[in-house]
Amino acid sequence: MSDSSAGEETQVDQVDAAEDGAVVTVEAILFASDKPLPPAKVSEICGLGGVRAVRKAVDTLNEHYEQTGRAFRIVEIAGGYQMQTQPEYNEVISRLSASRKESRLSQAAMETLAVVAYRQPVLRADIEAIRGVACGEVLRGLMEKNIIRIAGRADEIGRPILYGTTKYFLEIFGLADLKELPKIEQLRIPQVQASKPAEQNAEDQDVDEDESEESGDI
Repeated sequence: MSDSSAGEETQVDQVDAAEDGAVVTVEAILFASDKPLPPAKVSEICGLGGVRAVRKAVDTLNEHYEQTGRAFRIVEIAGGYQMQTQPEYNEVISRLSASRKESRLSQAAMETLAVVAYRQPVLRADIEAIRGVACGEVLRGLMEKNIIRIAGRADEIGRPILYGTTKYFLEIFGLADLKELPKIEQLRIPQVQASKPAEQNAEDQDVDEDESEESGDI
């Protein structure tokens, strides 16, 4: 093989590598974006040679997605590019969205859940005493979501219900067990030592000066 042929092959390899790098970079940018990005913006972020290079990268990616049977494509929306799942997956994606909505908790639910998690097994009366409001509806809602459960009954008059958390609670918050709950001390905001008033600081300074003068006389 002649030196000229070897040089040409090296140049081709370098061009291919550069093109592959551009394609992967465009993919990363579009994957990370939660809204359509105009080709010019993608080109600016990726440092490409212009809109044409972006469109070429998108075509290459979509061709690869189709050949490999991916569930998504890069589509053009409102003058920009965005990754979207294929229409045939709309139903399963809708179920996922519904599941996420159901798992969202209100502020009242989070406060009630925190009390149950840290004080379990705990009585409804104790929860309401801590929060200062009735929480019957909130408790029922958390039980319907399978986040808390009936953990037994207290040995008191009327045998009131005790509440505790479920295994699903651990899954939601990524805990191996209840021992991994943050310590109460870790949840407290550190107390910042209040600075002394200006007059007090001035008085302290005068006292220090007087003491230094007295020590000098000795």
